[in-house]
Amino acid sequence: MHLFHYHLVTSKVREVEARYVGKLGFTLVARHGRIGEDTTSFEAGHGWDDLDGMGFKLRLTELERGAVNVVVQPGQWELPRVDHLGFALDEDDFVATLARAEVRELRVQEHGGRRTFVSTNAGYRLELHPPRDWLDDLLSSSSELQLAELHLRADDPGLKAATLGELLAAPYTADTVTIGDTVVRFVPEGPQGRPQLHAELFV
Repeated sequence: MHLFHYHLVTSKVREVEARYVGKLGFTLVARHGRIGEDTTSFEAGHGWDDLDGMGFKLRLTELERGAVNVVVQPGQWELPRVDHLGFALDEDDFVATLARAEVRELRVQEHGGRRTFVSTNAGYRLELHPPRDWLDDLLSSSSELQLAELHLRADDPGLKAATLGELLAAPYTADTVTIGDTVVRFVPEGPQGRPQLHAELFV
């Protein structure tokens, strides 16, 4: 089981994008959005001035380095908040996690057979992936960079940690969950609802 992805929502998309690219060495995979009524995407090489001139309206920015994929979406919060966490699971863990979600009567959504989302009722969602060729390729890049710790500021760290640990059947404490080689730590005094990105440790 691997935590390979997280999806952030912020009103400072360009600043957050610049941090990942400039300070952390991530690659801009693409910016996805619209020009008028047409959906379109632009890979690296098109600056914001060019996109603004074309009337491009951003839906989300996708960034990647090693075995870590980050998406940044425009939203109302200046400090980024987490909409969902993305996990790669083997087939047995995938089926078992969905079964635990069903027992808890949690909402499960499938998107075109490619992604499965589970609402946790704790302010954030899980994006679950069974084995896939593209995930194998991504995770094989783990020698380059992987996520060691993800710290999220939350209003109720205990609830958020227990929810994640129980759904994934992963080891957890009062404020941490260990998923493979990654520790998710929920720190106190955060906002209600979606947890706020507090810190990341990459190795």
